[in-house]
Amino acid sequence: MIDIKLKSFLNICGLILFSILIGACASGKKLNKTITATLNLETFKNHFTGIMVYDPISMDTLYRLNSDKYFTPASNTKIFTLYTSLLLLPKQIPALKYCNLNDTLFIEGTGNPSLLHPYLNDSSVIRFLKGFKNISLNQNNFSDSRFGPGWAWEDYDRYYSAERSALPIFGNVVTISNVDSLLVIPNYFISNVNLIKNTINREIDTNIFYFDPTRKDTLEIPFKADNDVIQTLMEAAIGREISGVQKMPCEEKMILSGILTDSINKRMMQESDNFLAEQLLLLASSTLSDTLNTRTAIDYMLKNHFKDLKQPPRWVDGSGLSRYNLFSPEAMVYVLNAIHGEVPKERLFNIFAEGGESGTLADWYPGNPHPYIYAKTGTLGNNHNISGYLITKSGKTLIFSFMNNHFTNSSSEIKKQMQYIFEWVRDNY
Repeated sequence: MIDIKLKSFLNICGLILFSILIGACASGKKLNKTITATLNLETFKNHFTGIMVYDPISMDTLYRLNSDKYFTPASNTKIFTLYTSLLLLPKQIPALKYCNLNDTLFIEGTGNPSLLHPYLNDSSVIRFLKGFKNISLNQNNFSDSRFGPGWAWEDYDRYYSAERSALPIFGNVVTISNVDSLLVIPNYFISNVNLIKNTINREIDTNIFYFDPTRKDTLEIPFKADNDVIQTLMEAAIGREISGVQKMPCEEKMILSGILTDSINKRMMQESDNFLAEQLLLLASSTLSDTLNTRTAIDYMLKNHFKDLKQPPRWVDGSGLSRYNLFSPEAMVYVLNAIHGEVPKERLFNIFAEGGESGTLADWYPGNPHPYIYAKTGTLGNNHNISGYLITKSGKTLIFSFMNNHFTNSSSEIKKQMQYIFEWVRDNY
């Protein structure tokens, strides 16, 4: 027979549990009602919207609408690139592959984007190479196109469309400023800069650049990263000539470690850096094959880590610059949940942009008083998406994907309504 005190205790526990369950159901119904009502507003009536909100602890889907449909993800694609980087790359970037035979150092690129990059500014490869007198460079391990499938060809002269390559240097861009005097980095291109106003920043087939002398800000222009240019820039950086070879003469190669991989992951996610995203996939392919190719990394991930996705994505690049990409909100939540389960929260939230604080979220979704949104935006003409993590006032971490395609009204109007939904979920769930 159950003791009266124990029975009383169990009754109280039962009431508490019942109250929690009722409260959860009530908040779930209310959440459903609020989101549905907001999505019925004029703002969302004339375009395609998909949304999924998921509780990873209870493993409950709290809300879904068109979550199994395909959307143009734009830079939400970088969430898949991030997961690829987290799984395939070591703590420090594989900065260079090399072997030393007789009196010559043979080297080839890994896709490492940090070498003398305007923001990452890593010089570890240069310091390493300066220790050798005879250096031979193989540039034939890159078997990809300079631009991703479906990229807009007229963006070739825009900073967000830098060329992909095996051994990028200076981020494959020329940085030009004219504050007190003309400053061109790398200086190798200074004689190629024409100080005139032009509708284009660079000639399409040559490294001839245009800079408006009345500009007072800095301009970043992609350069044509062909083999001769890369070799010349490397020679200038180390202060000696480099010879070219058709292939590496050694089967076993050493790897030079570079900067922390998370420093690249963080800038890619917070600033939505397309170049870093593309190079991270090439870096990932360098761990799978001797040949650098974006498709190698994508196919590996689809076959080994995304094989259970109910809506297999059409995934063609690392950055989301291509409109050929197609992902569902459910697929976004799937990958975000996988990352959430494998990466400690402090590290994870340090990689993503914080609402109201950093990166592409600096002007949206501010906390009260602390950040509550950690996410990745994705924007192309007529498309805006955001996927990530939402911290409620009750301390729960929810995973969400909110995708909007083919709208003709202002994206700021859509963001305002999205912010209303996020704040309601934060305050009431």
